[in-house]
Amino acid sequence: MNKRVKPGGTVKSGGAVEPGGTVKSDGAVKSGSVAKPLLMIILGIVVLFPVLFTFVNSFFVTELGEQLAGQNFVSAGHFSLMAYYKVFLATPNYLLKFWKSIGLCSVIAAGQLAVGCLAGMAFAKYRFRGKQVWFALMVLFMILPVQAALVPNYLILSRLGLLGSYWALILPAVFSPFSTFLMTLVFQGIPMELLEAARLDGAGTLRTLVSVLVPAAKPGVACLVVLVFVDNWNMVEQPMVFLDSVQQFPLSVFLASMSGYNYSLQYVCGVLCLIPVTLLFLFFNEELSEEIVVTAMK
Repeated sequence: MNKRVKPGGTVKSGGAVEPGGTVKSDGAVKSGSVAKPLLMIILGIVVLFPVLFTFVNSFFVTELGEQLAGQNFVSAGHFSLMAYYKVFLATPNYLLKFWKSIGLCSVIAAGQLAVGCLAGMAFAKYRFRGKQVWFALMVLFMILPVQAALVPNYLILSRLGLLGSYWALILPAVFSPFSTFLMTLVFQGIPMELLEAARLDGAGTLRTLVSVLVPAAKPGVACLVVLVFVDNWNMVEQPMVFLDSVQQFPLSVFLASMSGYNYSLQYVCGVLCLIPVTLLFLFFNEELSEEIVVTAMK
């Protein structure tokens, strides 16, 4: 409800007014302050429900008939740690694929970081002929779906003799245009005066990049590492096309190809897949939050 008063008045604390203006009652303010947190809680529950469902059901084992009937483990099964024992101790195949996936994604993230920083510095801080055209083409290639590049990459990798090896996954991913695009935008926000001061101190191009640009763009670098790692941690199409043996498949593909009759192992492997991504977000939480704030201010 709005209150009409005469000109020249003031607003008192608690929503009370003196003549001179219009002010909303406290009820509207309180209802708005309650609705927003409630909405965030509901959205949080919706987002976290699959994670919680996977984690809780990983501790329960049930009969095959009840699984096929569509019942969840909590209501139809009994508590057991046997699936965790099989994944972490009894069967090393799961952990072997886990560590292979960790190594593969780490190499790709490091490669994209190096290529993205070098190319981003060139696009953001240097002038050269056709700069805008090359950048526009890079953005165009970036928005293409992964499936559109599978056949050209397959033909190139076949000519190079790299099919069936992990290099068939690493090389196309390392030269992804996304890292160059992101680091170009990040480096454009760094003042040119920092580079000029580094040149006056006798620093070369590589030293300026490592000692000036990268530390100044730490939130953007952290954001790139997290996004690249998560993207390649979930890759499915590339391993199925470029690798020959099922034993070479990373954990993401192996989890999708597991037998549907052992749901408890699938839930535990799902929990195993969540561990690196969760730890990565927690480790870079401060940098990611800072980058979000800087982007919002722009």
